[in-house]
Amino acid sequence: MTESKAGTAPKPAKELLALNPKQESEFKKKVQEAKKNKSSKGGHLAPGVVYVGHLPHGLFEPQLKSYFEQFGKVLRLRLSRSKKTGGSKGYAFVEFDCDEVAKIVAETMNNYLMGERLIKCHMVAPEKVHEKLFVGSQKEFKKPSFPAVVRYNKTHTEEQVTKMKGKLLRKEAKLRKRLAAHGIDYDFPGFATQVPQKKKSSDSMDASTCSEDATPVCTPSVLERRKSTVIDDDADDEIILKMPPVDKDDERSSEEEEEDEDDDSEGEEAAAVDAE
Repeated sequence: MTESKAGTAPKPAKELLALNPKQESEFKKKVQEAKKNKSSKGGHLAPGVVYVGHLPHGLFEPQLKSYFEQFGKVLRLRLSRSKKTGGSKGYAFVEFDCDEVAKIVAETMNNYLMGERLIKCHMVAPEKVHEKLFVGSQKEFKKPSFPAVVRYNKTHTEEQVTKMKGKLLRKEAKLRKRLAAHGIDYDFPGFATQVPQKKKSSDSMDASTCSEDATPVCTPSVLERRKSTVIDDDADDEIILKMPPVDKDDERSSEEEEEDEDDDSEGEEAAAVDAE
């Protein structure tokens, strides 16, 4: 699969070059000797498949093909992609026309630094090459119209949300059982703590005043208690202090006592003046 448009033709491959300029001549000699040995033996060139892993970001089918064609003729190339998002998984399979060339490529490219990553390469044995490994590799790649990122970020109904919650809780319960079966004493909050718990109704409102057994809500004792606990929100918050009523006789006695106290104070002042 390729990302390039059908109308654009791929650029011609460069001359055989080693990745390291110092090893260019040695690399050319190895490739030529491998092809001569095959032709001298009289056998046809057997294709070889190389696994390329730990690829950096930004390398897709056109770039990989033009890059590996410097080693030799590339018959087929397949970059592994995600079916949900269409992004690269970071590894690919390259098929060369000669297995000897494929071995040289695997040795040269293994642990080679490319884009701040060490490329991992190894030869894939012919018996391990699946017959459907390169199926669809010649087709033009098209990104999925409904990728998983858009599907997961869409708005969900309440039924879908409850279904997802139940699925997560069931998975978590199975995980706890597996840990307990292996004798692992490990406790973690998990998804169960994030689910809001239902508030329990107070049993005191449904209990009878004459017994400890739970009684229906419609009993007279419960209704009276609820009426007594009702708070009037419209009531004023002002506090009014009511003084007890005072009798007229008490008022007169208090006035006479005040007059006597005034007379006593005047007599004491006159005595003090005479003494001076």
